[in-house]
Amino acid sequence: MVSSRHTTLNASALTGWFKSSYSGGSNGDCLEIARGHADIPVRDSKDPHGPALVFEPPAWSAFVSAIKRGEFPTT
Repeated sequence: MVSSRHTTLNASALTGWFKSSYSGGSNGDCLEIARGHADIPVRDSKDPHGPALVFEPPAWSAFVSAIKRGEFPTT
C-alpha cells in the first residue's frame, strides 16, 4: 500500500471495498471500508480514486464506539 502513515493517495489501488448496509441506496454521503488489510482503509464512496484514511485497528474501534455513543453530532 503506497501511503504516508495515515493516508493512501489512490484508494482504488486497494481491494475489498464495501459500504455498510446502513448506507442505503441513494449513494449519498457514504464511507467505504476495505477488508483484508492489517490497518483499516476508509474512503469517500463518491471519490473511489481519491485518498483514503488508514486507521490502526484500536483507533478504528475507538472511532466506531464513539459514533455509537453519539459523540459526533449529525448537524
